[in-house]
Amino acid sequence: MIDFDASSVLLQWATGGLFFLWITTRRREVSLGYGWLMRATYLVMAAGAAWIGLRVIEPLIVRDLASIGVAVAAGVALVSSIVRRRAGVAGQVALAEARTERVAAMTGIDRTAAVKDSEVREFDPRLDLVAPMVGVIGVVAAALQAGGPHWLAVARFLVGAAFLGAITDAMLLGHWYLVQPGLARGALLEMVAWCTWLWIPEVVLLLVPTGMVSAVNGSIDDGYNGLLTWFWVMCAVTTVGLLITTRLALRERAYSAVMAATGLLYLAILTAFGTDLVARALLS
Repeated sequence: MIDFDASSVLLQWATGGLFFLWITTRRREVSLGYGWLMRATYLVMAAGAAWIGLRVIEPLIVRDLASIGVAVAAGVALVSSIVRRRAGVAGQVALAEARTERVAAMTGIDRTAAVKDSEVREFDPRLDLVAPMVGVIGVVAAALQAGGPHWLAVARFLVGAAFLGAITDAMLLGHWYLVQPGLARGALLEMVAWCTWLWIPEVVLLLVPTGMVSAVNGSIDDGYNGLLTWFWVMCAVTTVGLLITTRLALRERAYSAVMAATGLLYLAILTAFGTDLVARALLS
């Protein structure tokens, strides 16, 4: 019904993750270190996808070249960001300067403003779009190779890439608040919203026949007397429940609410991957 291989999964993961990195970096609020972490992580994933595709399993030239392209594009964006680091991030610098002025007005203590080199051009977040654009080509090629109907395979692969990338980025962004505690919650709220909305097409597409409906009604034998099928159902339901709870947690004003939300996202990433990968394993 649909092939399942590590190379395609890693490429999907890297493609989705790098796209949602742009969703965050375009806000120009999160510090440069977050982008360095994410680009380096997904660069390694894309390189791993290329290595598995070329050396471990049967090669698929479009997918494997796209994996290499994603790694290269992520590397270029990473280098550009490092080279332009002295320019800082506009939103972060503006927030730091505003808080410095407010503290000075309230206490009379004049602290040194954030350092920014005005002669260096700031990193352009649009560079983060190049890698996922290349990755989409490889994801579509892998989907067309995976089996039919082709429209369903392509839709599942693309939505799966977005879903896995969004949930991963949301969890890692939550952790970044430990590094940048003054960061506004808008970036994290946006990521949680994306995850919640993407859950709908993710689950619906996996239910479309031949899909998990066939596993639930017994038309497909999961090999474990239905245990794996109901594990998938639990993962799907639990994921959306955790995402809704995360959104409710972020309504609290206390800083600890962000840490609580991050803990919930830790669990959500596990159930989200179970939702996607368990279904693909059963349908392969």
